Amino acid sequence: MTMTNTAPASPAHDDSRAKRNVAVLVAAQAILGAQMPLIFTVGGLAGLMIAPSPALATIPISLIVFGSMTTAPWLSALMQRYGRRLGFVVGAMGGAAGAGVSAWGLWIDSFALFLIGSYLTGIYMSAQGFYRFAATDTASEAFRPKAISYVMAGGLLSALVGPQLVKLSVDATVIPFVGSYAFVVVINLVGAWLFAFLDVPKPPAPKPGDAKGRSRMELLRDPKIAVAVICGMVSYALMNLMMTSTPLAVVGCGFTTGNAADIVSAHVIAMYAPSFFTGHLIARFGAMRIVALGLALLAAAGVVALSGVELTQFFISLILLGVGWNFGFIGATAMLTQAHAPEERGRVQGMNDFLVFGCVTFASLSSGLMMSFGDDVQTGWTAVNLAMLPFLILAGAALIWLALRPKDALAA
Repeated sequence: MTMTNTAPASPAHDDSRAKRNVAVLVAAQAILGAQMPLIFTVGGLAGLMIAPSPALATIPISLIVFGSMTTAPWLSALMQRYGRRLGFVVGAMGGAAGAGVSAWGLWIDSFALFLIGSYLTGIYMSAQGFYRFAATDTASEAFRPKAISYVMAGGLLSALVGPQLVKLSVDATVIPFVGSYAFVVVINLVGAWLFAFLDVPKPPAPKPGDAKGRSRMELLRDPKIAVAVICGMVSYALMNLMMTSTPLAVVGCGFTTGNAADIVSAHVIAMYAPSFFTGHLIARFGAMRIVALGLALLAAAGVVALSGVELTQFFISLILLGVGWNFGFIGATAMLTQAHAPEERGRVQGMNDFLVFGCVTFASLSSGLMMSFGDDVQTGWTAVNLAMLPFLILAGAALIWLALRPKDALAA
């Protein structure tokens, strides 16, 4: 996304503005981000309660991701024209509206209304996805990977708070889960005030003769951008595929909603805790190596999940899944920020998140269908984990292809 400072300053001491913005975005990730583990824990269970068919239980989660996918292009364009602050406030208001409508749908037993609320929640999810890009807008090239990593680390607190809110709120009202969505409304209304402290200049109005950058098709033909997008899509989609299924698998295997919340909490902690050092690892070893490690950890998560359905196996597989997503997704984001010109930021970021969350939407929809395979939950859980393999092969092959390309071809 193009901002006033199109050429980031190099000296470390010039990153004072960037560090202030990172602090605001870390707080937003921690406070506003608490709604995502909460919603992903209860969304499928609430859907199961009012859906006309168990196979449709994860449709609400899918609608959230679909909402994020379809929001990304216009929200990116909005921030390109009016700045990050407005875009992030719009995201928070979308989250509040989505939670309110979802609560209403549960209250009157309307699955259709619950789905509308889920779609509106996707507006917040899309806005949260842009926090990592906003962290780089005023950052020097050396500070960018660390800025992305620190902002993602803010999700650690949300990982601790969100699932605990599930335990406090799931039975707080006569109708289960309504209290959970009421908490989400409050989180968004309070958290939106954080963006008053964000100091990212509005983009300058384009002038005749300004560089416009490459078209979307030209950008996608850039090997570095194409591979970064593929690795981002696979990392996020496989994480979502497995995480969306987990509460249904845990409860279906005889454990409690509280057990499911604890497993999701451990997973989300694993998603964000490595962020304290992921940026440093990228700076030292390069983004491509960290992405490769992330893909390997995602594969390990599937192997552990296929080994059995005891609580220990759920915990270990979801922790590996979280760390794998962290390395894969942050590494892919770092690859993307290094592969385009400043005037191409808005176009690249909107396109990337549209494609990433489009793939995640497909994964989320597939999750519910696969969980309904066979005569028992374990068969569905096995199908979910086996489905990861071809996509991991695709991302791994793309990464190897990029690594083997001649250096002069990459620089062209």
